Amino acid sequence: MSAECEYVVIGSGAGGGTVAARLAEAGHSVVVLEAGGDPRKLKAGDVLDPEVNRLPEDYDVPAFHPFASENEAMRWDFFVRHTSDDALQELDPKYLRTYEGRTVDGVLYPRAGTLGGCTAHNAMIFVAPNDEDWDEIAQLTKDESWKAEKMREYFERVENCHHRPWQRWLEKIGVNPTRHGWKGWLQTERALPMGALVNRALRDAVLDGAFEAYFHSREKREELRWLFKGLWDPNDWRLLKENAVGVRYTPLSTRNHARIGTRERLLETRRKHANLRVELHALATRVLLDNNNRAVGVEYLHGENLYRAHPRPNAAGGELRTIRASREVIVAGGSFNSPQLLMLSGIGRRDVLGACGIKVRVELDSVGRNLQDRYEVGVVNRMKFPAWPLYEGVKFAARDPQFGQWASCRSGIYATNGNVLSVFRQSAGNNRAPDLFCMGLLANFQGYYPGYSKKFATDLNYLTWVILKGHAANRAGEVTLRSADARDTPLINFHSFEDGGDADIEAVLEGIHFVRRLVAPLRTQDLLDEEEVPGEQMSDAELRKFVRCQAWGHHASSTCAIGAKEDGGVLDGNFRVHGTAGLRVVDASVFPRIPGLFIVSAVYMIGEKAADVILSGK
Repeated sequence: MSAECEYVVIGSGAGGGTVAARLAEAGHSVVVLEAGGDPRKLKAGDVLDPEVNRLPEDYDVPAFHPFASENEAMRWDFFVRHTSDDALQELDPKYLRTYEGRTVDGVLYPRAGTLGGCTAHNAMIFVAPNDEDWDEIAQLTKDESWKAEKMREYFERVENCHHRPWQRWLEKIGVNPTRHGWKGWLQTERALPMGALVNRALRDAVLDGAFEAYFHSREKREELRWLFKGLWDPNDWRLLKENAVGVRYTPLSTRNHARIGTRERLLETRRKHANLRVELHALATRVLLDNNNRAVGVEYLHGENLYRAHPRPNAAGGELRTIRASREVIVAGGSFNSPQLLMLSGIGRRDVLGACGIKVRVELDSVGRNLQDRYEVGVVNRMKFPAWPLYEGVKFAARDPQFGQWASCRSGIYATNGNVLSVFRQSAGNNRAPDLFCMGLLANFQGYYPGYSKKFATDLNYLTWVILKGHAANRAGEVTLRSADARDTPLINFHSFEDGGDADIEAVLEGIHFVRRLVAPLRTQDLLDEEEVPGEQMSDAELRKFVRCQAWGHHASSTCAIGAKEDGGVLDGNFRVHGTAGLRVVDASVFPRIPGLFIVSAVYMIGEKAADVILSGK
């Protein structure tokens, strides 16, 4: 059969959307297969208004991102295990054995099945990876192009920074010490400042606690030098080079304070380049391999809501179609779906494929293994007043005054993701990059479970400090097939804390004690009513158990890792699947070790790098 295009890209998220747009700009014919629809054209409700269409507002408005993750038109609900120990798993209150009449046996792990992938529902946090994240890949692959100095060029290529105005002017005369990007396709803006708390006493109490902790463990001279050099900017290259810690603001990937991601990147590229085609409602079922294991095309089902992660999956089977590629197939389905698709195509572990009756084409034992994530917990505080002042009249809907302020002026609380303050820290004994990120939210957030987002709209007098443990040691997780049916979700078990678990738990425990110091001024001013979760009465031993049983994550990675086949790798340093030709993976699954503290910037960067590699003929 003749090829319909040069490249087929499966998935439109941070990896797939980025590489597809860049290949199309270079003049190549590209078809993107996306299983979902366009989030700005779909219609559906969420947990606040199930019967009312909440789109495109759930997609557009930064503060609505929790509702976007539970909007029925976009959401894919995976349910994952954190351990194989049933008794231990059931200690997590978020665990469900059944949900809506079906067996799920896991904890909700929201993903987005829509144009833009998870860039359509994430919290838009855009924080650069640390140098060591790239330098380790360079050492592993013996490829200097992976070194941090070179990879920063891809960060600059992606970003269009709008939160350092003076530095933006300096760049015009060739001075760019921050190494921000100023002309990229992804605009970044600053999140809501602390002044939005309105009440000066509350604002000062939170800031006093932050600065007390900020200067707690280091010499003030070093902290102040970082502060004045980087002006609280976590992406300033000079601070990253020094593994700087301290208080930071949170840059967001927004344009005019509305969400922007690979949806916009693809559609804007398509308007300029007719050689890019985006096929929506196209669920890839198999990569087609010829007799020499060269990828020559993709088999897919065309139809709405075919994947069974959708809350209301289509009972019909969809129309089976095939598309041929003359050059390559690029898999970019994410850390759950990319290994699933490789296995469905006969690439993976012999025992897993055999159990599902799938013929082995390429035996790669590490497909689906090495699953990693970060560990997160929330310290949830209820305040003594009925609501934060900035929430007066809030409905988190298009009918309230806050929405009017956002719609007319692109300002106010809806122009942010809800984060009011962030602190980067190094846990005890860690002399490398910061591995603790502590984020203050004016919300009640205890992790993911069906209906979790409703509390963002109803519990208006809460302060949650989310503690995120980056660079976790655990690599024991895995994704395996449930069946040979491409519409079924895979089986996912993170096997949390099985590798290096004690050290990671101690780091999270340190984070809990740290954020408690942050809220201490609120308690002394009689503003804080109670720490609801985990509860001040818990001993350290009980807190360790709380972390082990209830920690969650939402940055799954590393299931198709770069590395030599004999060392457990699935891909070479140019993203090519071992034992095949014309087949690459470009998404969060490629990292040998989960990078940084927030993964999306790293995925955008490898999307740009993959495009360079492909265009160079490697």
